[in-house]
Amino acid sequence: MSFAIIRNSNYKKDNLAGLYKHNERKNTNYSNKNIDRSKFNLNYSLKKCNTTYYNAFKNLQNQYDLKGRIISTTNIFCEYVITSDKEFFEKIGKDETLRYFKTAYKFVANYQNLGEEFIVSAKVHMDEACPHMHIVFVPVVHKLDTKSGKQISKIACSEYWKGKDSYKRLQDNFHSYMTKSGFNLERGLNGNTHIETDKLKQLTNYEVQKYEMKSINLEQEKEIIDTEELKEEYKRIIKKFNTLAKQYTKIKSLTDTTTQKYQEMQIEYHNIKTENIKLKQENKGLKNYIQKSIEWVSVVLNWSFERVNKLINDYIERNEENERDYKCRTHRR
Repeated sequence: MSFAIIRNSNYKKDNLAGLYKHNERKNTNYSNKNIDRSKFNLNYSLKKCNTTYYNAFKNLQNQYDLKGRIISTTNIFCEYVITSDKEFFEKIGKDETLRYFKTAYKFVANYQNLGEEFIVSAKVHMDEACPHMHIVFVPVVHKLDTKSGKQISKIACSEYWKGKDSYKRLQDNFHSYMTKSGFNLERGLNGNTHIETDKLKQLTNYEVQKYEMKSINLEQEKEIIDTEELKEEYKRIIKKFNTLAKQYTKIKSLTDTTTQKYQEMQIEYHNIKTENIKLKQENKGLKNYIQKSIEWVSVVLNWSFERVNKLINDYIERNEENERDYKCRTHRR
């Protein structure tokens, strides 16, 4: 008996370029020896992506006002690889294979109330040993915002895959949906384990069952270990956060004080600069006035300009000297 196989992977922004090139067959060279370039024309899309996956993501984010804080570590895409075994597809033929993938596409669009609009690409690969479909989508959850009381759409991979049994529920629902649609398939053994893509393409029937059986206990142990590690990591992060918060408070206080002083100095500098420009203009005017006055006196007295200028300078020097002597006498008293 053949199996209804669905496997999920999550992707961050930095992983999208490679995913896009592989799924949409944009690479010039392929390390995967199973890919037959001569069969590229047999591949087809149930939903075509006419731009890069990241551009498609940004377009959806803007178009539907998707909420959610996006940082470098955020999983912004999920990808299902949907398939069965080679014998199954050979048995049902070309038309039923197309219906199989169309049915699976419809399942994904409605599962978890996702919405077809958030599926970015659905590419069926017929150029490898076993037909399979890559469905790439943004993990959007639709919920009521507690603050505004309005319905919002939010990018939240962790909420989309909420609960330890989330993958098990996916497999259960997928198997039920496909069998009700007329495909005679079995559901694999229970468990949260997903097979890596390369292994998924190699394993079939009994091998799949065997692989999942071996993985169940390991998965359960891993979850316990991860929980303990998560608790320790959480404590470490909280401690580090508190230390950084104290340092931030001190630095912010110092920065605010420095910024305020800098702004005050900027204002003072601007005022001094304005006053200096004003004084230069006044000084220039006074020099002009004195120059004209000396010229006028020299004409009236019929003296040379240099003689009048010397008399004035001598007078100023004597006054300054007398002023200094007066200050010295006053200081001695």
